[in-house]
Amino acid sequence: MNRSNRLLLFVVSVFLCLILIVLSVAGATAPVEGVLAVPFQVVQGAVNSVVRSSSGFLADLVEIRNLQQRNQDLEEALAAFQEEVVELREIAHDYERVTALLDYTRSRQNEEYVVADVIGRDISGFRRVIYLNRGARDGLTAGMPVVTEQGLVGRITQVSATASQVLMVTDPVSAVNARLLGSRAEGSVQGQLTGSLRMTFIDLNAVVQEGDTVITSGLGGNFPEGIIIGQVTSIRQFEFELFQEAEVRSLNDFERLELVLVITNFQPVDLSVFEVPAEESIGGVP
Repeated sequence: MNRSNRLLLFVVSVFLCLILIVLSVAGATAPVEGVLAVPFQVVQGAVNSVVRSSSGFLADLVEIRNLQQRNQDLEEALAAFQEEVVELREIAHDYERVTALLDYTRSRQNEEYVVADVIGRDISGFRRVIYLNRGARDGLTAGMPVVTEQGLVGRITQVSATASQVLMVTDPVSAVNARLLGSRAEGSVQGQLTGSLRMTFIDLNAVVQEGDTVITSGLGGNFPEGIIIGQVTSIRQFEFELFQEAEVRSLNDFERLELVLVITNFQPVDLSVFEVPAEESIGGVP
């Protein structure tokens, strides 16, 4: 197509556009515009719907990511808060235990103590001992009594530089000279295989009642006098027996001991030097 034809086509096109504009302004093309606008409106509505859906989906994605981040932040804050709560509870628990032990030491001011943590335990059926984080470097020696504010725990049997072993009163080989606080009747509290305590060799004429407090008598020189051992829970007396027996319950929970006191200014008395050898008879005559 040559230049003159292109120019003619352009002029005709402009002229037709001007005519359509004039007719549109005059309202002559309204019916045709209404018919032609219908498909365009449908397409426009579909496009707008897709655009709105896409925008809503993108907004939802952004909101979900924000919620996930917020949830993660809250979980981290909750974990830190829970850790702090546990730490505060442990501090409060330690404070209560130390306060109770301090109150006990004030009630027995003639004794000196070292506080020790329980770092191990062996409470099998044939052995009941605990291990402390204090030893010879802290002035501990074998034979020193171990107590809590609830009463007697046992006594130290072995010591290293930084630790010590305690034979608990519930061990089957343990025997503690004891006295009933009310009647003043004496006996021996012995550990049992079950982990319980039994007071034996109580005089038949002694009055023993449930709930009686049992304390150390001090006889034998192995323990100071007046340390609580436990309470009588039941009494046993058999026909033709020479003594009474009583089941005793300690106020200590031996399986949950965490903090104890070692009485450091008590020295056990060795009475073995006064024992008469078995081969000697009365009067020194073999």
